[in-house]
Formats: sequence, structure tokens, C-alpha cells
Amino acid sequence: MTLHQNLIAGEWVGGDGVANINPSNTNDVVGEYARATADDAKAGIAAAKAAFPAWSRSGILERHAILKKTADEIMARKDELGRLLSREEGKTLAEGIGETVRAGQIFEFFAGECLRLAGEVIPSVRPNIGVEITREPVGVVGIITPWNFPIAIPAWKIAPALAYGNTVVFKPAELVPGCSWAIVDILHRAGLPKGVLNLVMGKGSVVGQAMLDSPDVQAITFTGSVGTGKRVAMASVEHNRKFQLEMGGKNPFVVLDDADLSVAVEAAVNSAFFSTGQRCTASSRIIVTEGIHDKFVAAMGERMQGLVVDDALKPGTQIGPVVDQSQLNQDTDYIAIGKQEGAKLAFGGELITRDTPGFYLQPALFTEAHNQMRIAREEVFGPVAAVIRVKDYEEALAVANDTPFGLSSGIATTSLKHATHFKRNAEAGMVMVNLPTAGVDFHVPFGGRKGSSYGPREQGKYAAEFYTTVKTAYTLA
Repeated sequence: MTLHQNLIAGEWVGGDGVANINPSNTNDVVGEYARATADDAKAGIAAAKAAFPAWSRSGILERHAILKKTADEIMARKDELGRLLSREEGKTLAEGIGETVRAGQIFEFFAGECLRLAGEVIPSVRPNIGVEITREPVGVVGIITPWNFPIAIPAWKIAPALAYGNTVVFKPAELVPGCSWAIVDILHRAGLPKGVLNLVMGKGSVVGQAMLDSPDVQAITFTGSVGTGKRVAMASVEHNRKFQLEMGGKNPFVVLDDADLSVAVEAAVNSAFFSTGQRCTASSRIIVTEGIHDKFVAAMGERMQGLVVDDALKPGTQIGPVVDQSQLNQDTDYIAIGKQEGAKLAFGGELITRDTPGFYLQPALFTEAHNQMRIAREEVFGPVAAVIRVKDYEEALAVANDTPFGLSSGIATTSLKHATHFKRNAEAGMVMVNLPTAGVDFHVPFGGRKGSSYGPREQGKYAAEFYTTVKTAYTLA
């Protein structure tokens, strides 16, 4: 089997190979991927530092052409790359292709941003003096990405970093190196100069730590767990570097008495269980007012009964496997915790078998939960949701906001009054009305509040806030 190597200073570099296993079929090895060492990471950082002066001053047409060529190839290979994504992460094939298309759209958007770079020219308060306000690249950017969106999240970090003239050291999640390797290979062949983008696949404790320890990394963007995010923050403060964190969520989805029941159920099922619930924007707290509660729970159970859980690549599959055994153990542990806390397991939560050996779990729905239970406060990151009964809208809003997280928040209602009030008062970075809590367009800002996020928003034109620094220059006329 071909060993997929790391890319350092424009050269493919070998190392010990690690098998990339298909969670839908653990007998299927997706590929062998090299594991970088701390010295490899240091070499990648040195290469990025050496490449920065030339790349940061490169022409905007050069950057545009490389990113546009990358976007075009991703779109042309969307079926192939989507299948790779589904094999290594476990999303359904439709979800894998959809995420791949999103990655292509992101690269195309930032190819355009290369041509839209702008500043300001304003007069000084002093006569005969002009002021120019411009944005410049930060320098070497460390990128650390999670396993749950193995092509979209690398795209929305790498594309703006390169578009604004930064150089990159990129460490993808060890669990899903395939899509990341494919993106780097495409960018490399699209004409990126040596050292501008360096891929170091491997353990976070080794490769990621080397990035955190380096004074030559001027910025780090991280998506992952709260615990690791805090370590990124502490290490970055020591080096006085910029850092951007996207971490956990315990997103509420509110269902009011006046909601359209079918709309509410579809949005709740999508929010809680699609992508196997392995989304930081997934809703695992479903807060339902008492007038519609029983009808909603009955309809949810009926809808869940029809969900098809199977091999991600099999036609008709709606929910794929959990990503690996460790995550499956975490999911089943929380199901046991929910029972111990007194919540009622109304549907699912059982391990299931299919034609191929994999990490299959029937989506679980708890009822009779309250907001102080662990299953209502801690992020499970799996297809497990708890229904919390409340009296009215006011209590629903209070419960929704009673969380240490604040990424996404949703509501199902036909009341313009309540929808408008919720949009204004939900303590979250993103609010959805009659829509799933997951699902954000590629050209709009992504991010949250409280313990979910730190630093500037990701995606769209707002990405410039992190990947550039502002310079003010004065000239005497």
C-alpha cells in the first residue's frame, strides 16, 4: 500500500505509516499515512518562516490562480473526494460529497478575496498629512483541525491563510488524514512555492506541541476539544501570538406550542442525529413547551424509527457509524449516565450490527431530562439528545441560555414575536429559526460565544480579522 507522506519545504517526506481505518468497515484500510515527528514539525515551521517574505509580497493574481485552480480540481473530483471522506470519517456519501463541494466553494471564495483586498485612505486631523490603513499577513500560521469535518474545516482555515499572504504549517486530526493529504496535494500541484504550505500529520502531543512551543509561529487557529483549546491558549499567551479557538457546544433547539410539528421534528432530527451527531453545532438539548411536548416526543419517536443506520457508502443510509471505538465508548457511557441520572431513554441507544464490522449506534432520545443533568450540560458529540419539558417561551429561553457554551441556538415557532425576540436574546454566535442548528453558508461568519469560541470569526470576509494585522501609515504631502 502506498505511503502518503508529509509535505515539508516542498518535498514529500516519509516516516512510519499509520493505517487509516474505515469506521463503516474496520476491515477496510483507507490508506497508510506517514506520522511526523517533532523534528518534522520544526522543519515545517522553518520552511514556512523562510517562505514567508516572498509569499507575503506575491502578486494577488498568483494567489488567485492557485486557489482557483484548487477549487476547480476539488469540484471536478467531488464524487471521488466525497467517497474518501465517507470512508475515513463515516459520514454518509451524500454528506461527504456535500462537504467536499463546500470545500471547493470556500477555495473559490477566497480566490476572489485575493482580488478584493482593500484598505483605506483618509485625511489626518493635521494639515497636509495623509493616512493609509492597510492589512498585512500575520506570518507563519499553525493550523490544527478536528476529525469531524475532514475537508471543510481544513479548507476554511488554509484558504484564507494563503489568500492573505501567510505561510502555513498544517496538522490535521490523526484519525482522518486522507482528505487533508488530498487538499495539500492539490495545492502543491496547483503551484504553491516551496515552504508556503507544510503538512505534518501525526499526534497532537508530538506535532501539535512542537507548533505550540515554537516562537516562529505567529498565529494558531484550532478547532477541537475544550481541554486542548485551553492548552493552545496558554501556550499562545506565552509567545504573545494570535490564537483562534473553536471548541465545544451544547446547543439548544427550542420547540414552542405554536410550532409546525413536522418542521420542528425534521429540524430536531437533523440537528441532533445527522452526521451521527458529530458536529459542534449539533443540538443535544431539545427544549419543548408543555402544550406540544407529548405530540412532539411521539412524532420524534416515529421519525427516528424510520432512520436508516448503516454503512456510510451504502445507498439509502441516513446515518453512518460513529467515528471510532473511543468515541463510541464515550457515547454509550453518556447513555448510561443519562439513565443513572433519572432521564428516560425513550428511543434507541443500542449498539447495532450490520453486514460489515463497524461502530454502529442507534440514535438515542431521552425524555424527562432537566438542564442540570450531565447529558444536558456536557458535550456528548454523538447521536444522543435529551428532551427538556418547560412551561412557556420565557422558561425555554432561560434554559436555552443556561449553558457554559454558546455556539448555535435554534427555535421552531410560527410566532414572529417569539422568533424576533429569540434571535436577539439567544446567547449564541449563530441562531436558526425553523431550521436545524447545524448548517452555515461558506461565505458568512462562523463562531460562538462563552466557552465555545475565542477570537475572530471564521469564514467569509470576517476571516481577515484573524489572518491579517492592521497597519496605519502617515505621509507628509
